[in-house]
Amino acid sequence: MTASKRDAARPREGDLRTAVLDAARQLLVREGYRDLSMRDVASAVGCSVSSIYLYFAGKDEIVHTLMDEGFERWHRRMREIAEGEGTAEERLEAVCRAYVEFGVANPEFYEIMYMFHSDRMARYPKELFRRARRNLDALGELIAAYAPEAVPTGDDVRIAATALWSTLHGMVSTIVSDRLDRKIDRQRYVDGTIRYALAGARHAGGGAHV
Repeated sequence: MTASKRDAARPREGDLRTAVLDAARQLLVREGYRDLSMRDVASAVGCSVSSIYLYFAGKDEIVHTLMDEGFERWHRRMREIAEGEGTAEERLEAVCRAYVEFGVANPEFYEIMYMFHSDRMARYPKELFRRARRNLDALGELIAAYAPEAVPTGDDVRIAATALWSTLHGMVSTIVSDRLDRKIDRQRYVDGTIRYALAGARHAGGGAHV
């Protein structure tokens, strides 16, 4: 390949940050955190390692940025539904279904957001954690509108939101990791799990305030 062709193949400066994140996301899921290196990312992108350091301090910052990007994508989608038309029950169910669709359609993002752990990675920054927390808060707001009698206190809202998310997360994790029993129809699994999750949210505080 000639020098001019190599230059043409390299991402433009404005696209470099995006190209780095795209390459790192794929490498991280395929190779794992321990084997992810800035050199490998640079090679996949077609740029120098020093160019990456113009945007990221190191691979921890790249991973944290990928997590934040995934949380932000889901937050925008969730807010779009939560602030749309329909009853509280309809909007909550729509959010549950959209969560499943998001996870299945974006398995790399989902794995990095929720299923990726490494004791070697730096702690997730507080400001990014607060941004990610908005998703659980928004879910809690929907549950409070759907079943206010079940969640009379702030603690009840947080517990109900966490329990509902845990149910959805378990379902999505089973699907994206290809662990669903072949004898179970996937759509019936999704429909049934969401139905049970909504019923649970309706009675979330039933035994706590007797």
